[in-house]
Amino acid sequence: MDPDHQGIHGKNQRTTGELLDISTLQKKINRKLNMNRAKNIVFFIGDGMNLATIFAARMALGGEEKKVSFEEFPYTGLAKTYCVDAQVPLGDCKAGLDPATHVDSISKWALDAGKSAGLVTTTAVTDASPAAGYAHIADRLWENDFIVRESGCDPKIVKDIARQLIHGPVGSRLSVIMGGGRGHFRDATMRDEEGGYGYRNDSRDLINEWLYDGKSNKYYVWNRKDLLNLPANTERVLGLFEKDHMQYYLESQARRTQSTEPTLEEMTRVGIDILKKNKNGFFLFVEGGKIDLAHHDNLARTAVGEATELHKAVKAAREMLSEEDTLIVVTADHAHAMDISGYPTRGNDIFGEVDRDVAKDGMPYMTLSYTTGTEFSDQVSATGGRVNPNNFDYRKWSSYFPFYVPMDSATHAGDDVAVYASGPFAHLFEGTMEQSNLPYLMAYAACIGGGPKKDCPKVYFQEKEST
Repeated sequence: MDPDHQGIHGKNQRTTGELLDISTLQKKINRKLNMNRAKNIVFFIGDGMNLATIFAARMALGGEEKKVSFEEFPYTGLAKTYCVDAQVPLGDCKAGLDPATHVDSISKWALDAGKSAGLVTTTAVTDASPAAGYAHIADRLWENDFIVRESGCDPKIVKDIARQLIHGPVGSRLSVIMGGGRGHFRDATMRDEEGGYGYRNDSRDLINEWLYDGKSNKYYVWNRKDLLNLPANTERVLGLFEKDHMQYYLESQARRTQSTEPTLEEMTRVGIDILKKNKNGFFLFVEGGKIDLAHHDNLARTAVGEATELHKAVKAAREMLSEEDTLIVVTADHAHAMDISGYPTRGNDIFGEVDRDVAKDGMPYMTLSYTTGTEFSDQVSATGGRVNPNNFDYRKWSSYFPFYVPMDSATHAGDDVAVYASGPFAHLFEGTMEQSNLPYLMAYAACIGGGPKKDCPKVYFQEKEST
């Protein structure tokens, strides 16, 4: 239990609570706006991380009174997540093939300003969210040339996402690329380091094309050991740790494969170490991408495990970088339809049953559940009613949590998502925003990109010389 919060039966609960309230008030009163120019920007995405996921992560970290690392940030807002043609978004809602409708990414803005840029994700590096930083494509699934051809297009004309990452005008300039998706970079006749075959159909090995392009101090790695032992002079890294998406953190623990795959925190630390060598600063995109994938399969425990891994990565970034010259923004691309229900007592297991209530069918019910989901046959009894939750072991990473509407996959939700900001011009990230505002706000803080620059900050924070 947090020493500042004695339990609900604590002797000095009221006094402690009042002191904390006063302390919070004083912090807000004394807070000064950081008007420095942002030298660095780290943009964290918890894919599908709705507020219920954040609450559950708090519980997993120790209880209701705990905070995940980014909840300590001084500024918080909300971002609307509707799409150009939908109330509830998909991850690729603004994909388009027409060059006239293409927009530049903040990664490009940073590179054009002389900064370094990179991406870190637990999904394939060609997945929709990371690809938005470097690719223009009509379909998020066109991750390799075979899929482009299967869709009726000519891959010689329509360049797949993996090819754009290696040879595109933005992707080819990225200094840090880490995640999964090895299969999209090699031909189907080629075996990778773990025995799997590639997906391509053009006889190309894009990994070798990246590695042997004539530039020095660059390294390709495919396992945790090699990543954590990169030479000190490394300027560029391509880390592809799985044929497809990386494993869930809890899955890697259960399978005892955590020694072969780096964590999101480890990838973030290595990425920052490489990027900060640029005196002009950097932009780094970091995604906890498998929060979303776990929610799609109703794997609540696993989704929350991925969120706590994001918490660790954000904490690491704050430890490594100065709040004076580094803007850190944490948000989600969309919400998910996982909710917290009932009236469980304080301290009740967030992954367990509501401890002091039963439903009208006489059975207990889970605190966490979904509106939509898959594996419907497991949820319904022979008589058409609910299956008793006691029939399931919810302690496993692979355990499905209850849902109500059968679907092929649990759906996204249309809730606004939280935005947390720390560092230069973090005060811009307040109130309810259009999601498309975020890159412009970040760019303004760093004085880069195509937005207004008339009044943007002109100088970086200057550390006082020691006397």
